[in-house]
Amino acid sequence: MNRESVLTWSAIVLLGGVSAGLGWWLGQRTLVPAEKPAPPGMTVTKVGELAPAISLPDLRTGEPVAVTGPGRVRLVNYWASWCGPCRKEMPVLDAYARQQGGNGVKVMGIAMETPEEALAFLREVPVDFTLLVENPGPGDSSVQLGNLRGILPYTVLIDADGRLLKTHYGAFPDVEAVEAWARP
Repeated sequence: MNRESVLTWSAIVLLGGVSAGLGWWLGQRTLVPAEKPAPPGMTVTKVGELAPAISLPDLRTGEPVAVTGPGRVRLVNYWASWCGPCRKEMPVLDAYARQQGGNGVKVMGIAMETPEEALAFLREVPVDFTLLVENPGPGDSSVQLGNLRGILPYTVLIDADGRLLKTHYGAFPDVEAVEAWARP
């Protein structure tokens, strides 16, 4: 290769790298929504703080279930059937929940839609972990637990004392990723 060809290919590679970096940066700025303020009077729990008392209806029975408070360590995942990444993540969370059994991290899913929509999805993709339901809105429990971007899926880890340990935007690709993140 002559010097001119090397310079041409170097320029092409450099331009490609700059274009890819610029594309990624613009994608992050436009695809990841900015945080929105919580509704007036609502306190948003920060990592390390005690989560407020939250109780929501069980998707299958309608009975109230405590989401926060003392008890087992809990992984709480906010999802909806219309959310593509959520649909892919549900079997991953189910496998993780089965692996945890009755003494490990308790997995809870909160469907941010109507019970009918969530139950229709679960006929296609059944899972065994605890499922609750909540109407989405600017003051829903995901916002109380730090989801100021309104992104689904959104996952939080709550310790045995009821303290918010971690938050996570987006889907977990596999059980190993959930395991690595859920380590206190």
